[in-house]
Amino acid sequence: VYNAIGLAAYELFDSVDFDQWFKNQLLAELQVSHNRYKPIRRRVIWLIGQWISVKFKSDLRPMLYEAIRNLLQDQDLVVSINNGCLPVDDFEFRTDQFLPYLESMFTLLFQLLQEVTQCDTKMHVLHVLSCVIERVNMQIRPYVGCLVQYLPLLWKQSEEHNMLRCAILTALIHLVQGLGAESKNLYPFLLPVIQLSTDVFQPPHVYLLEDGLELWLVTLENSPCLTPELLRIFHNMSALLGLSSENLKNCFKIINAYIFLSSPEFLQMYATDLCRSFCELLKDITTEGQVQVLKVVENVLKVNPVLGPQMFQPLLPSVFRGIIDGERYPVVMSTYLGIMGRVLLQNASFFSLLLSQMACELGQELDQILGNLIEMWVDRIDNITQPERRKLSALALLSFLPSLNSVIQDKFCGIVNVSVEGLHDIMTEDPETGTYKDCMLMSHFEECKVTEDEEPPTEQDKRKKMLALKDPVHTVSLQQFIYEKLKAQQELLGEQGFQALMETVDTEIVAQLQEFLQGF
Repeated sequence: VYNAIGLAAYELFDSVDFDQWFKNQLLAELQVSHNRYKPIRRRVIWLIGQWISVKFKSDLRPMLYEAIRNLLQDQDLVVSINNGCLPVDDFEFRTDQFLPYLESMFTLLFQLLQEVTQCDTKMHVLHVLSCVIERVNMQIRPYVGCLVQYLPLLWKQSEEHNMLRCAILTALIHLVQGLGAESKNLYPFLLPVIQLSTDVFQPPHVYLLEDGLELWLVTLENSPCLTPELLRIFHNMSALLGLSSENLKNCFKIINAYIFLSSPEFLQMYATDLCRSFCELLKDITTEGQVQVLKVVENVLKVNPVLGPQMFQPLLPSVFRGIIDGERYPVVMSTYLGIMGRVLLQNASFFSLLLSQMACELGQELDQILGNLIEMWVDRIDNITQPERRKLSALALLSFLPSLNSVIQDKFCGIVNVSVEGLHDIMTEDPETGTYKDCMLMSHFEECKVTEDEEPPTEQDKRKKMLALKDPVHTVSLQQFIYEKLKAQQELLGEQGFQALMETVDTEIVAQLQEFLQGF
């Protein structure tokens, strides 16, 4: 009967008051310790496992945790673990209710993991342990020492059992996330595991690659610093990029994580190989894949604006050509403009060299190429949807000013239009003073307070925040920048010449600009 009610939980949702049944009868049955009652106890805990995500009041969970803790001390009830009775992986789970039982539950589960011999059962226990670690996150730290010591032995024993090794990888993923920067202490075991799992020349990679890549990624995201061993693992990446498989997205995330972790050492060692791999990839890749490659290049330029363009120089002519040819995919065009904006704004001398190279390659005058670039940039600015990139484009185009160059003066109207659009995107009005503020400036960001439901920032999140504090998009006021550039252009041309230039701009745009620049 219990089996039938468990299997039909969804169908009997309205017919059974499961909460009352649990309190008045099932809980008592779980406490009957007679040996011959074991089949009933097993079936009852299985039945609760079936109903837990269907109809079970949150308030009753502490009573259930208490009952499960008692059952875990009974070896004959291992089957209850196999059937997922510990309700930590459903939507109703509340960490605060579980914390009083965390230490004892984790200890009992760990003992069980050591004692069971069946491979499948070990996998199930590991799965439950992983769910517990994932749910309580950093609060697991005081209790994981025993598991950390045991996993290397289990990994060694499971050499012939790749599916058990997958379960170990999943447990390690959650462990690293729970330990944060402290996961560095696991590196002697962790890094060889990642090395093996992501090496396409090792047979086990067929089973381990997907989880191995995820473990590699979370290890980097939580790493406080780059170690030589962590750097060495990247040797595996070249062959992985050659696979062009569904794992490519994680590969790009891993590359980005290395760039944020330690750009100089990483790029010094791997930039040439990476650039070569990207050039090969771009010959035959989906639009989404193309954007992923370009985002890596954009991150390199963001982190290292001086050396970045030189290291990825072979890729930049195709970006330049893509812009002046009017790339038809908006998302690709947006990334092209993001890359060119970084080069132009943060490494003007390299931009000049690139411009000369393109003029030579295309057999056109320098000014003609420059005019085409600015015209297409202004024309396709609406392909950019991210406010950060729109502000970057405005800053980059404004960096052409002040100028006596007739081509730049000819495109002046377009540059002002993009700048005013940028202001509309990022300026917020202070209701008290009636003045406008650039909401992209980091000084206007409040310190991120982590609420109870949110995960604390990873080491990589902290690195990105520090990087943003040096990024012109977050440090330069667009309002101020426009004012200074227009003022410099006015001084260069004189009042009359500047007025003639301003007359090429639509009067409505000029009025909006004046409103934004009030007080300057």
